[in-house]
Amino acid sequence: MTNPILEMRNVHKNFGKTAALSNFSLALYPGEIHALVGENGAGKSTLIKSMTGIHQPSSGEIFVDGKKCTFRSTQESQAGGVAAIYQEPMVFPDLNIAENIFISHHDRPAFINWKQMYDEAEKLVARLGVNLDVHRAASSLTLAEQQTVEIARAISLDVRVLIMDEPSASLSNHEVERLFGIARSLRDQGVAVLYISHRLEEVFELSDKVTVMRDGEHISTKPTAEVTHDTLVAEMVGRDMQGRFARVPSVATGETMLSVKGLRKFGEFRDISFEVQKGEIVCFSGLVGAKRTDVALALFGIEPADEGQIEIDGKNVEIATPKDAIEMGIAYVSEDRRKLGIAMEESITANITLPMLARYANKMGLINTQLEHEDAQNYREKLNIKTNDLDGAVGTLSGGNQQKVMLAKWLNTNPTILIVDEPTRGIDVGAKAEVHQIIHDLAAAGVAILIISSDLPEVMSLADKIIVMREGHIAGIFAGEDASEEQVMRLAVGAKTQEEVA
Repeated sequence: MTNPILEMRNVHKNFGKTAALSNFSLALYPGEIHALVGENGAGKSTLIKSMTGIHQPSSGEIFVDGKKCTFRSTQESQAGGVAAIYQEPMVFPDLNIAENIFISHHDRPAFINWKQMYDEAEKLVARLGVNLDVHRAASSLTLAEQQTVEIARAISLDVRVLIMDEPSASLSNHEVERLFGIARSLRDQGVAVLYISHRLEEVFELSDKVTVMRDGEHISTKPTAEVTHDTLVAEMVGRDMQGRFARVPSVATGETMLSVKGLRKFGEFRDISFEVQKGEIVCFSGLVGAKRTDVALALFGIEPADEGQIEIDGKNVEIATPKDAIEMGIAYVSEDRRKLGIAMEESITANITLPMLARYANKMGLINTQLEHEDAQNYREKLNIKTNDLDGAVGTLSGGNQQKVMLAKWLNTNPTILIVDEPTRGIDVGAKAEVHQIIHDLAAAGVAILIISSDLPEVMSLADKIIVMREGHIAGIFAGEDASEEQVMRLAVGAKTQEEVA
């Protein structure tokens, strides 16, 4: 076996009294895709930051090509050939693709040779096997194209270790396949790829080797061919997950809580009609771009519909703003944590209590911080949010724990109608089971629940009713117990009509 490009030996990282990494060791070899899996809060983010110079280990050693090194910044890690891309790409929207690729090159002369830069950018993009105009503004790029630009930027810096952190979380199936092609191409060029994902099917399809971590510790490293889905899950969570995703019988009461008739937004969706009963879980399925989220934004008053009728508990209502929706008992958990979900710089407590500040204010407008903290503590325990500091910024939490904070924020409004867009995006298998249980408990308490999910097994396990959308309209509606994944997918892609798949 060749020598590793990067090796971590017995690395510890402490934050106060909390050990985020404990005696952790990992070796990354050239020409290998190495998957890293673990629950949210397992320490994956801390590990990445320790490898890329954002954090320095409290103890332990990092070696590159057998030489001990210390990265004090991302610039130093990039100079050492180590770079990372994330599920939410960081590109400069007002710059074009070529400018984004070379923005990290501090060694460039003051007077730029623009022709040479564009020529080099075109060669880098071509090396990834994609077709992009390097003069194109980054603001017009899809998430997948933005990730391609970030990978090209890393290659321009002579990357030898590329860390890909949940890169497929927001991509369509076609975009994921292209991402896999790029990862394999880099592997074949001798790059060591560290691929971090909660999607175990991706781990088995893409990786050569897989490492499991739990509670900041190294659990195992094995060739992917020698592990199974069940053994990986068992090592990740350290507990039995059997039966956690079994279908739960409907608790719908027969009383209609939400009725939508002929909802339409010009250029987005049309003829949307459905009902959700108290205690019922209705899932919107379909491909990315089917306009499922646009329907949710209309119901919550963010982007109101142009036509149609909405009834809540039998009464016709108009929802022009989110304030209207909240007052009518609707809560919306967005798929976009940063834009519509949570305030990253604010504390966990402040985020959870934000929509209901009037509840915590006295007649003088002063906030009862003790009451805020008590409610935040309650949701930390109920949703198993992994943190020791409710006053800490949400942005310091792992993605899955941020998702739980966002869910707690809207549960704190005591909704009668809960809309959850991609409820387990970026959440590990253990936390996913917990979120599913929370959804079932809410339904059992009589909440009408509308879920948007691109995860078909999730839809099949949660839904009392499945609404399949395609290109802005409803392609079909199934009772949850009557549908199969194949039937749903055939409708979603337009291969069959509902009559043909029934």
